[in-house]
Amino acid sequence: MKTFHQLYLDILEQEAGRGRILEEDYDPYHMDCLLHPERHAPVIFAEECEQCAYERACENSCIFDAFEQDENGKVHINKEKCTGCGACVEACKLEKLAANKDVVPVLRAVRSKEREVYALVAPAFLGQFGREVTTGKLRAAFKAMGFQGLIEVAVFADILTLKEALEFDANIQEEQDYQLTSCCCPVWIAMIRKVYQELMPHVPGAVSPMIAAGRVVKKLHPEAVTVFVGPCMAKKKEAREPDIADAVDYVLTFQEVQDMFQAADIHPEELGEDEKEHSSRAGRIYARTGGVSEAVKETVKQLNPKRKIEVRAEQADGVLACREMIERLKKGETKANFFEGMGCAGGCVGGPKILIEKEEGRKNVERYGEEAEYRTPLENPFVQELLSRLGFLTIEEFLEKSEILVRDFSE
Repeated sequence: MKTFHQLYLDILEQEAGRGRILEEDYDPYHMDCLLHPERHAPVIFAEECEQCAYERACENSCIFDAFEQDENGKVHINKEKCTGCGACVEACKLEKLAANKDVVPVLRAVRSKEREVYALVAPAFLGQFGREVTTGKLRAAFKAMGFQGLIEVAVFADILTLKEALEFDANIQEEQDYQLTSCCCPVWIAMIRKVYQELMPHVPGAVSPMIAAGRVVKKLHPEAVTVFVGPCMAKKKEAREPDIADAVDYVLTFQEVQDMFQAADIHPEELGEDEKEHSSRAGRIYARTGGVSEAVKETVKQLNPKRKIEVRAEQADGVLACREMIERLKKGETKANFFEGMGCAGGCVGGPKILIEKEEGRKNVERYGEEAEYRTPLENPFVQELLSRLGFLTIEEFLEKSEILVRDFSE
């Protein structure tokens, strides 16, 4: 019987009109994973896994206890517990695990032409599809695929930067006060919610830039299909969480998008520029460790130049380092008042589904940030225009009534 990976490639060829699937050649479980990814965890078994020579390294790597055994001793992954952090995939030396994929339903949504489909692309994209592939060329490639357009998620990172800065300015009044960032990494948030629940009062109820982008697109285009594109498997789980499942319909990794381009014979580097740049440096640098902290710190300074208590940030990347940072916080061994955690080493540019080395990705993000016309959301006129279109006339009103950017962490 053919593997999950072979089935995936065969389906891509079929969708491109160059192949045919014989279902009897494949495991029904793998077929269901590809046709109905919402039924499964972000991580799935790519091959049958019964005996492990590595003492279940996958299970031991999971801090969320997502690996469970049934009455027959067979291991399965609990889709409610799995965050998609990818630690188990990396730990499995036998390569029995794989990321679940949303490609098939996305391709069918695009080709049906019944609804407009928008790609929401994470700021870590630069250089992932080739050194010559700019935002404009990537937008042209998605349109060639059949998408209505490409939305730069960094714009919504701008908006969330403004929200987090406003939250900090309003709530951090004493030296002992502190805030944990809430608007970026789903693994970081899942770890706080499930392992360090007592710290949740210090996490503002803000959605991630991905969710903000999806909600805004659907508010402005109610019938739209939204597809997030990034380096992260954990975003697949985040998109399905009950209180925010209204925002993003599908999540594709950079690797999945590359597979789609190859199947459709689309070469982004050969296409013309379709430019519509709107984000500031603050939103663009979210893709690397320290970017959120730097963006919030600079925005707080602009909001309140005379503020006595400045942002004193501490960052950590990788699950182990994040846990160590939180333990230092709990023990009073840090003087920081703003804590940023990233589940992947290096931040999003080190995500499990990147196409280039993380150091190259970080350099690309820095360049992307420096090329921005504006440094912060307060300088970015498009942020003001977008907030106005959403019905917010003042910054105070934005802070008090921005339900579209708020989530309920109690669910």
